[in-house]
Amino acid sequence: MHIETLKVFCDLIDTGSFSVAAAQNFVTQSAVSQQIRTLETRYGRKLVERAKRGVHPTPAGEIFYEISRDIVNRYRELEGRLQAFSNIVAGTVRVATVHSVGLYEFSDALKRYVKAYPNVNIRLEYKKSNQIYDDVLSGALDVGVIAFPTKRPQIRLIPFREDRLVLICNPTHSLARNKTIPVAKLDGERFVGFEKDIPTHKAIERIFQRHNVRVTYVAEVDNVEVIKRIVEVGTGVAIVPEPAALSEVRNRTLVVIPFSDEGFVRQLGIILKEGRHFSPAAEKFIGILTPEVEAGTDNAQKT
Repeated sequence: MHIETLKVFCDLIDTGSFSVAAAQNFVTQSAVSQQIRTLETRYGRKLVERAKRGVHPTPAGEIFYEISRDIVNRYRELEGRLQAFSNIVAGTVRVATVHSVGLYEFSDALKRYVKAYPNVNIRLEYKKSNQIYDDVLSGALDVGVIAFPTKRPQIRLIPFREDRLVLICNPTHSLARNKTIPVAKLDGERFVGFEKDIPTHKAIERIFQRHNVRVTYVAEVDNVEVIKRIVEVGTGVAIVPEPAALSEVRNRTLVVIPFSDEGFVRQLGIILKEGRHFSPAAEKFIGILTPEVEAGTDNAQKT
């Protein structure tokens, strides 16, 4: 059995998709299917099952995944440590974040990194915060970047940056002529929000509670791009990180209005598994995201 086969299996379980697992390993979907069938034949157990919402491990597959993930992670650590003896920075760095960070906070850093280290393959995925925590702890990810990070066992946190939260609305909306606005003025407004389990939704709800504001939710969605499209057609207003709306402001499809009564911000944090040895490629990536912090994260905040 090859390490590559175990990696394909782990990627299939992590992504729930034959096509994504194939793309991540630069093979065809039929090759992924063949490798899974080979594993199932070898062990005489069905390891995966297909469902409407993707591929899931069977009970035997869960055991196989747990051990395989550990083997793959140890192999990656071995490669990383051996690479540290040379001046070559290569391999794969697995990163996950939410859409609004990946689309609007990473572009410059990614361009610098890819230019500096062309032999590294960056695998950037978009996931919800709870899944990012889980995948960092399991070793399925090297680096996670999340909003409103919280203290968790075995997680090392590096503060990343803060984004100002602003109101967005259609240019024809009655609030659009305000240069600034108090939060209280949103009372009774039709509001487009993030889904309830998303940290930014919870933070906005805390803001509303502090200011005794009640809004009428007309939609709750899982990413900022959909929120902007709904607001653009005039269905309601929304609160989003300011960098996410800059393009629409330039195109005059949205108006951004800062809050006047206090500065609301969204904290972003880089999360890593405590005590993990990182490959040179991962260390360089962490360093390029946070140039003020040593790549080895010696000054990182432990949580």
